[in-house]
Amino acid sequence: MSSLNLDDFTDLIERPDGGVRRDAEARRERLVVPPGSLGRLDDLGEWLAAAQGSVPVRPVERPRVVLFAGDHGVAELGVSARPAGSAAELVREILAGGRPVAVLARRLDVPVRVVDMALDCAPDAFPADVVRHRVRRGSGRIDVEDALTPEEAEAAFRAGVAVADEEADSGTDLVVLGDVSVGGTTAAGVLVAALCGTDASVVTGRGGLAIDDLAWMRKCAAIRDALRRARPVLGDQLQLLATVGGADLAAMTGFLLQCAVRKVPVVLDGVVVAACALVGQRIAFRAPDWWLAGHSSGEPGQAKALDRMALEPLLDQGVRVGEGAGALLALPLVRAAAALAAELPERTDEPGGEPVKGSVEDSAQDVT
Repeated sequence: MSSLNLDDFTDLIERPDGGVRRDAEARRERLVVPPGSLGRLDDLGEWLAAAQGSVPVRPVERPRVVLFAGDHGVAELGVSARPAGSAAELVREILAGGRPVAVLARRLDVPVRVVDMALDCAPDAFPADVVRHRVRRGSGRIDVEDALTPEEAEAAFRAGVAVADEEADSGTDLVVLGDVSVGGTTAAGVLVAALCGTDASVVTGRGGLAIDDLAWMRKCAAIRDALRRARPVLGDQLQLLATVGGADLAAMTGFLLQCAVRKVPVVLDGVVVAACALVGQRIAFRAPDWWLAGHSSGEPGQAKALDRMALEPLLDQGVRVGEGAGALLALPLVRAAAALAAELPERTDEPGGEPVKGSVEDSAQDVT
């Protein structure tokens, strides 16, 4: 019998410090620019202060992109524009620096970590630090069979928890979370539809590399069939991930929850990560308070999941490539919010009083 009790996360996860957030809001009221004039950057800076437990907020100095990788058997049905079992090629390109997330990460000076959970390739195809958490080779075809055995689902979930602990212990102060998968958006659609109580057509998108109408209909049918298998196990989130998820999705769910336990903020990427976050919310209702929606990918399943969690995307640039690229674009926005919240001077209300150190008056004198 499994020793993993998901209910423990409800007790372990606390909300970001409400008292610190009120202190951050009070400090914002005293800054030289009027409250509200910075738009969502004000809320973002206050959220980050609460997550850090620090006023003024500290700069984000050690962010990391973490990508969980896996292939999904449902891709054999032609639901993706990429060939089934080809996620390993994407991982090779990321490691070689040739994918969008790798280019952006270089420019932003952010390390990228890839975690192979279920790639359809030999275990020795990648370095040991990439494959050491691997659970299996590919996940099952969820329209007719379980994605994982119960033991594999638990192992994948625990692997995600372990990766979160590794990141927290190494000093990572913010994670950009993404996936590298083929067929992953189909599994994600099933999870979102099941947890939101909606039909397959409502959550079925066209993926990062857009599929045509025939492929969309095949994808919709696959999600419909998998939904029939998902609904009987909705009360058991680990069994749900085993039935219609996959090793990479189970790992991301564990990762997200443990990041909340360890008080590490996470920026969510696309529909696959959003689906895992939705499962995480079902396990521990306070967990989404530690997550930011990095961007809107245009996938209907992502929009449905984010709406259910009351998370509003920071950006809407139509980025559908996945792999954490869209969420990584939001990192400069988070850093900007932290800098403004910490470095803008407080005003002085005393007539004829000395300007606050670092105030706009001082800056003007320095220029002249």
